[in-house]
Order: sequence, then C-alpha cells, then structure tokens
Amino acid sequence: MKKSVRFSSHSPAQTKKIGERIGALLKGGDALALVGELGAGKTTFAKGVAKALGVPGAAKTVVSPTFTLIHEYEGREKIYHLDWYRLDAVRGEDAFLTEDCFGSGAVCLVEWAGRGRALFPENYIEVRFRHAGLSSRKIEIFTRGARYADFLKKI
Repeated sequence: MKKSVRFSSHSPAQTKKIGERIGALLKGGDALALVGELGAGKTTFAKGVAKALGVPGAAKTVVSPTFTLIHEYEGREKIYHLDWYRLDAVRGEDAFLTEDCFGSGAVCLVEWAGRGRALFPENYIEVRFRHAGLSSRKIEIFTRGARYADFLKKI
C-alpha cells in the first residue's frame, strides 16, 4: 500500500493542475489539511481543487481567507476554505472554527492546518508543500484513516 504520493511543481500553473487532479477525486465530507511555509502554494492548490469541484471563476474567486478565517464556495460540492495562519494554535475550545465545516458534508480545505490538527476528523487527507527553488515546489499527499485507504491508488 502506498504511504504517500509525491509531485514536483515548477510553476503556479502546475500546482493548480495538481489541485485539479486531487479535486476531481473529492466528494462531500472530505477534509484536506494543507501544510507548508508561507508562499509554498497552498492557496494556488486550493484554486485547482475549487476549479475541479465546479466553482465558477475559481482562479479569481478563490483567495486566501487569512483575515476572515473562512470562505465558502459553491460548486458541485460546497467548499469551506479555512486559513489558520493568524492563529498561534487552535485548541479544543476553538472548535467553533470548524463546527460549520467538518461533518457538514462539504469539502473542507484548511491552510496552516498544523496549528490545529487535533480538531481534524479521524479521516482526512494531508497535503504538504515545500519550496524547492524559486518557483518549484515539492507536494506530498498522505491519507489518514480508513475512509481513504484506497485514495492514493486513484491519483
């Protein structure tokens, strides 16, 4: 069984295409933890996921919710896009940040998810981004929980 799937991206357009590829496999109730440094491609990847899920004008519509914490988009699946960058850590008492998201039947994308991993459901997809040069990125996808036992095989 695969433990992860790795991609190399050499441009924002490629990162978006990788997001589209993953987005095409998603369904309502899926949760994605997007983990990586500032400027590593998390929001660009989210644009690709949103495009695959049918969000109109995703390339312009989808922006980082850094200051609002959450954005909601409508496509073939509802998408909640969260960003925990401005939060030092997200703890149990911060569960209100996810009450509209996890368990809602929507696809949930969380940037800077490492700051609140304890709030994630048992089953989720983790996407790690790291810089590999000026415009290149390494993207690695892991799955957590039985729900995604075969997910990596489909990529």
